[in-house]
Amino acid sequence: MPTVSVIIPTFNRSEKVVRAVVSVLNQGFRDFEIIVVDDGSTDNTNKALSKYMSSIKYIRQSANMGVSAARNRGIKNSTAPWIAFLDSDDYWLNEKLSVQIEFIDQNPNTVACQTEEIWIKNGRRVNQKKRHKKPSGNIFAQSLKLCLVSPSSVIIKRSLFEDVGLFDETLPAAEDFDLWLRISCRYPIYLIDKGLVVKEGGHDDQLSRRFSGMDRFRIKAIVKLIESGILSQDQISQAMEELSIKCRIYGEGCIKRGKLKEGHFYLSLPKRINSDGYTLSGQSVEWFDSRKVKRLTTQM
Repeated sequence: MPTVSVIIPTFNRSEKVVRAVVSVLNQGFRDFEIIVVDDGSTDNTNKALSKYMSSIKYIRQSANMGVSAARNRGIKNSTAPWIAFLDSDDYWLNEKLSVQIEFIDQNPNTVACQTEEIWIKNGRRVNQKKRHKKPSGNIFAQSLKLCLVSPSSVIIKRSLFEDVGLFDETLPAAEDFDLWLRISCRYPIYLIDKGLVVKEGGHDDQLSRRFSGMDRFRIKAIVKLIESGILSQDQISQAMEELSIKCRIYGEGCIKRGKLKEGHFYLSLPKRINSDGYTLSGQSVEWFDSRKVKRLTTQM
C-alpha cells in the first residue's frame, strides 16, 4: 500500500494534465499512487496520457459531473492513508511531497497540512496580497472570510473524510471553501511556509470565471455549517458575524444591479437564523434560485 494517493481531477486540459502528472512522477518522495479522474473530457486527454498509463490509475467519467464528483471518485478509488490533491492546471516542485511527509513524521498528530504557493497569472509571477497570507493551526475564524487552503497544496489524513464527509457535489463552486470549513472547525490545518506548488491563474476555464457572484456559494456553505450542529457557540458567533457581512455585501450588490428580490432575500437571511444556529422556522433555509426568480427548497 502506498503512503500517499495523489488525486488529479481534469476536464479538457490535455496538455496541462500531462504537466501535472509529470510533476508528481518527478517527486523525490516515491511512495505514492497517482489517480487521474477524467471528468468527461471531449479533447484528447486520454491520448495525451497514454504514455503514462502504466504509472497512473486512469478513471474516466462518461459525463462532466464537476470537480467535486471527480475528487470524490478519486478518494473512493484510493488506497493510501494520506490523500493529496493536484488540480490539473497546477504543478508541484520536486520536493513537495518529501517536505510534507517529513513534517508529518515530525508532527505525528497532524491530520492536514499545506504548503505555500507560487502564483503565475497570464505567464507572469505575481505576489500574493496580504489578505491571502495563509495562517497555520487553528484557522477556522480566518477561513470564514475567504478560502485559505489550496487543494493543490494540501495533504489530508484519509480517516478525516470519515469524520467530515467528502466534497459537496451540490455546490458548483466554493466546494473547497466548504470542505476546509468543515475540517478547520474541528482540526488544525498546518502550514509549511515554503512555496512548493505552482498555481496558474487567468485562464478562461477557472470556476471563478465561470460563475458570477461567487459569494452566494460561500454563503450557502456557511449556512450549511451553522445548521449542521457541529459548531461551538463561539464558532456559531464567528460564523454568524461573517455570514452577516457576506449577505450584506452580496445583497446590496444585487439591489444595485436591479435584482431586488434576490437582494432582499440575502439581506434578510441572517435574521432568520437564531443565536443557537437554527433557522427560526426550524427547517433548512429555502434558497433563492435566481434562474427561476423564486425560492427553491434545497436539501443541504
